Amino acid sequence: MSLFRALRAPTFQTRHDARLRQEALFVATRFGRVPIAVRRSGQARRMTLRVRAATRDVTLTLPDGASISGARDFIERHVGWIEQRLARLPEQIPFAPGETIPIRGVGHRIVLQDGLRGAVRIEPGLRGDGPLLVVHGGPAHAARRVADYLKREARKEFVAAAARHAATLGVAIGRITMKDTTSRWGSCSASGDLAFSWRLILAPPHVLDYLAAHEVAHRREMNHGPRYWANVARLVPDFERAETWLKAHGATLHRYG
Repeated sequence: MSLFRALRAPTFQTRHDARLRQEALFVATRFGRVPIAVRRSGQARRMTLRVRAATRDVTLTLPDGASISGARDFIERHVGWIEQRLARLPEQIPFAPGETIPIRGVGHRIVLQDGLRGAVRIEPGLRGDGPLLVVHGGPAHAARRVADYLKREARKEFVAAAARHAATLGVAIGRITMKDTTSRWGSCSASGDLAFSWRLILAPPHVLDYLAAHEVAHRREMNHGPRYWANVARLVPDFERAETWLKAHGATLHRYG
């Protein structure tokens, strides 16, 4: 029996782009009903599947001439592969009391306390248990308060780091905003506005500092050519260490919250 038979008809969302269109359908797995984003590309020569750890979703890339019925057949033949990849994804960790989350690369256990409603602060742990992230107030609002705290801390760190690197290069920067993107850790607009993923506050400090330098360096070179990387190295001589960390652990930052 077709794995699609028990599901409602696939839904499609087409982008108005002659070269790239995106659609969506769903497939039944042992993990439940899984959405498959279908990406059409004029450059694709064959069908390919990808499971992204950051977003915990599945993408199927199709050549422009491929049919949706052919896409369904391809997915059905690879349901086992999809299930294997989904099973390997790290467990999601909510911002809930008792859970441990990294802040600046160090694990902090979330605990609730009465009083000072809405306040969130770091305290040393007892008996060598490691630091605590203390959230005041009821459990219903704990997750939002933890997320808000992390975003404030990330913004504070990025503002300071970007200003320091901009002064070194002698460039001006614009507004700094925090986002929760999955495709990139930061960006720099032509006008000098910078945007960063607040999740980098979970990473070791040298990783956040590198991302700040990476985007500030674009104020000199809006590309990734040799002169650009020379400026990055001027700001962060050992930037390869942060790049290596991100390649190995970056996707895991999206498991929190």
